[in-house]
Amino acid sequence: MSTPLRLGIAGLGTVGIGVVKIVQTHAALLARRAGRPVEIVAVSANSRSKNRGADISAYGWEDDPVQLARREDVDVVVELIGGENGVAKALVETALKSGKDVVTANKALLAKHGTALARLAEEKGRSLRFEAAVAGGIPVIKALTEGLAGNQIKRVMGVMNGTCNYILTRMESAGLPYDAVFEEARKLGYLEADPNLDVGGIDAGHKLSLLSAIAFGTEVDFDNVVLQGIGSVSTADIRLARDMGYSIKLLGVAQMTGRGLEQRMTPCLVPETHPLGQLQGGTNMVVIEGDMVGQIVLRGAGAGEGPTASAVMGDVIDIARGFRLPVFGQPAADLVAAPPAAVSAGAPWYLRMTLLDKPGALAKIATVLGESGISIARMRQYSHEGTDAPVLIVTHKASSDDIAHALTRFADTGVLVGEPVALRIEEV
Repeated sequence: MSTPLRLGIAGLGTVGIGVVKIVQTHAALLARRAGRPVEIVAVSANSRSKNRGADISAYGWEDDPVQLARREDVDVVVELIGGENGVAKALVETALKSGKDVVTANKALLAKHGTALARLAEEKGRSLRFEAAVAGGIPVIKALTEGLAGNQIKRVMGVMNGTCNYILTRMESAGLPYDAVFEEARKLGYLEADPNLDVGGIDAGHKLSLLSAIAFGTEVDFDNVVLQGIGSVSTADIRLARDMGYSIKLLGVAQMTGRGLEQRMTPCLVPETHPLGQLQGGTNMVVIEGDMVGQIVLRGAGAGEGPTASAVMGDVIDIARGFRLPVFGQPAADLVAAPPAAVSAGAPWYLRMTLLDKPGALAKIATVLGESGISIARMRQYSHEGTDAPVLIVTHKASSDDIAHALTRFADTGVLVGEPVALRIEEV
């Protein structure tokens, strides 16, 4: 009988218990597919006695997760604790230094320390796998590192936070304001303990930085991902966008330009006819453009016990089969430190603002746009009561710098009521 692959699991939350259930339920299936049995020998979590819906009594217990990495009967450490530093980082480093392979779902850790951990793993001849860290059950890491390895990747984009997509699509379908849907999402347990990780774009930005490193052969550079959350998107924006044939999504985009690596995670308008525009609820979608394959679309559950545990086990099975590849698809020593680049390509923009309803107000806004090098493609002024007039402008292609300049100049016109909203219309 083949030697079993022995797992030590650190973290028995939703994903950790999902992994336990897969190993217990599909033991024979895993053994056939891996060519050897896959067993759990030890676990670690905050509480040993907590009822988790799965029997863990047969496994060794470690109060200190780092001790899993030192156990002689563990071959692979599965890190499901989370957090960019602290015990998670210590566990992964100790495991690699102790000659263990590591599977993790920890996007924050890899976004912060991914390059250094990749170098450590490859120096020690060990695997560091992280399919579960990006887009839940969607095998996007495998697609980039294996299936699309013969392509020069031109662009990676996608909706990578299901909570944000749930909020935006719920605002649209129910006509509810952001604050109401945010509270609904909180009660349903969709939000992180720190909600800004979700609605501020940080969680999705972590994922984008990892995909960028694989797609473009660069060191992980989360610090230079441009982040903008969804808190400023209103039901009015969603309705007006839909009237023009667009949906609003928190969209991640990464591409290598002549000026450097462009990475941004911001609310954008996308055509409602594109798969991204049709994406509903908590689902994730990643779109990859290669020079040989063209555009491919990967869609699926971006979080949850089953989908994320499925991704973890996909990595475990590869290790059991003896399949190894560099952490980011090419040797860590070859990853380049690409200079960060601002958004280089121009795009149409959606501008919504409220003006004082007096003669010449709209002319002043049009003048500012013209002096900023921005031409108007469409403009609507909506019926209203009182002294405030809602106005919607769609521009021809303009750079983000020109838009930022115009927004600054608007404040000097004396006709603006409140803050304008500016959203890029992404050409997908």
